[in-house]
Amino acid sequence: MAAVTRLSTRASFVSSIANRYLSSDLTSHAPLRLVPTRGEDQKNTHVRWVFLGCPGVGKGTYASRLSNLLGVPHIATGDLVREELASSGPLSSQLSEIVNKGQLVSDEIIINLLSKRLLAGEAKGALGFILDGFPRTIKQAEILEGVTDIDLVINLRLQEDVLLEKCIGRRICNQCGGNFNVASIDIKAENGSPGIVMAPLLPPVNCMSKLITRSDDTELVVKERLRIYNELSRPVEEFYRNRGKLLEFNLPGGIPESWPKLLHALNLDDYEDKHSAAA
Repeated sequence: MAAVTRLSTRASFVSSIANRYLSSDLTSHAPLRLVPTRGEDQKNTHVRWVFLGCPGVGKGTYASRLSNLLGVPHIATGDLVREELASSGPLSSQLSEIVNKGQLVSDEIIINLLSKRLLAGEAKGALGFILDGFPRTIKQAEILEGVTDIDLVINLRLQEDVLLEKCIGRRICNQCGGNFNVASIDIKAENGSPGIVMAPLLPPVNCMSKLITRSDDTELVVKERLRIYNELSRPVEEFYRNRGKLLEFNLPGGIPESWPKLLHALNLDDYEDKHSAAA
């Protein structure tokens, strides 16, 4: 670690991470830590959590809420890619070519962006984070394990027919950029499966006429994304389950029903009460 911290530039640091952890032998090196190991006396502001779950399950929504509650950064790898695309950074042109061709962003690029983001947060004194959108594969999970300590992995679960309705119902305001959902989900309990009710998340009146649908939010595309997730990412759940870090959380409904139960599962009931009282 001492040798790493003596590197003179961030670029050299990130390059060393990519070269080290994207080699074919991921087990031959001692772990390189971007973030100091937590002490028992440190508070919730130092959590290092990952959100897993199928596309459209709400990882970003709940990760963002917990980020605001605990005062730790919410890091979405999709946002990191979009930020780099909008910049004049060294990866911008390479990313633009990949995205325009509809290709997947490589592990090397993602870990470069993530490593820079974690390092920048550490420089500002941010020891915690809530990550979503990464890892998606076993290889990525192994890379992440070498880069930083993960305390807890929260696996959000929702039955597939509900996920499909949610994704198809997503809308974006083309003026303010707000995210909404017009799906009204009311699935009755049957055959031992619980019923699920999710009210639509409608925009304010001034956004109603400006709603657009993402080009990839079609039934065929969503089903393909779910298929890919099941093929590549389900094993990641087992990866963390075997390490005793996986918390399975079945969403019982929309945000009003799920949020308090998620806080309870994370033992944060009192934390929100104190946070609200101090606000």
